[in-house]
Amino acid sequence: MAGGVSIQKINGWWIPFLHTVFASIAFFGALFIGCKLHYYKIVKNSFYGYPKEWFPSVSATIGDRYPGRSVFQVFIALTCPPRLLLHAFWYVLLAKATPAKAKALFWIGFLRTWTCGGWVYVTSGDDHDVHDVMMISYMLLTLPYMVLLIGNGDKSLFTHNVRKLALNKRRRKWVCSLFFGTIVPLVYYFIQHKVHRVPGAYTTYAFFEWALIIFDLMFDSLAMVEFQALDLAILPAKADELRN
Repeated sequence: MAGGVSIQKINGWWIPFLHTVFASIAFFGALFIGCKLHYYKIVKNSFYGYPKEWFPSVSATIGDRYPGRSVFQVFIALTCPPRLLLHAFWYVLLAKATPAKAKALFWIGFLRTWTCGGWVYVTSGDDHDVHDVMMISYMLLTLPYMVLLIGNGDKSLFTHNVRKLALNKRRRKWVCSLFFGTIVPLVYYFIQHKVHRVPGAYTTYAFFEWALIIFDLMFDSLAMVEFQALDLAILPAKADELRN
């Protein structure tokens, strides 16, 4: 209680948790609905269809067909508030020890979120060039974003969880390596599909594309360890701060 008014607060753990849940439902809910209702349409590309191509790409899943597209867009919109809070919480955790790093991470994260909105709301069917530019920009921004977060936080805030922090750092390194290691075969199979028109290459490309989504979600979900040290609270204003 403060001034007769209850203080409402939630632990910071909920921020990356909700981000992971909403984003997972958005992508994999759309995948389930798309395969259930429009399987043969979403596995078909400009060169081949089923059975040569039998697994849908991320772009075809989230943007090509109703109602999967709508389910995706609703849940990805719900992902935005915890995603922005994710950046704000990282800024708070880093600002005291490394203010320059905190500012860089915040703005890189914000731009990364904006470019994410570009490729999820402007589908390849709407405008292929805009979709691709936003997707490539997102992946380029992911490199400094992940690298800055691998060495995270002011450890004085986590003296009771030193082992967990060390383990989390190793996990981030592994996920970061898997994310960027996946890009190499992703590009290779895209070229095989687009340039050489190899049957089935786009299906293999799609698996690597979905792997990038999984690794991306895994990386941000690891913030649940550090964010346990923070609470998001609504406090009553002090009397001298109130405006007439």
